[in-house]
Amino acid sequence: MDIEDLEPRKQAPKPRDLDSLGVEQLEEYLAELQAEVARVEEKIAAKKSYRSGADAFFKS
Repeated sequence: MDIEDLEPRKQAPKPRDLDSLGVEQLEEYLAELQAEVARVEEKIAAKKSYRSGADAFFKS
């Protein structure tokens, strides 16, 4: 048995109720999501760069 089997599983967050939001609120929410996507993409690029540098170092 793995230790992961003993830990409670995280539930995925429930989607936000969009029906109750107005157009301006939806636009603000979309801008927040787009900013988060950009932040994640930057982090992925940084990690790939770091990894490729490490791979090049150890292949030498």
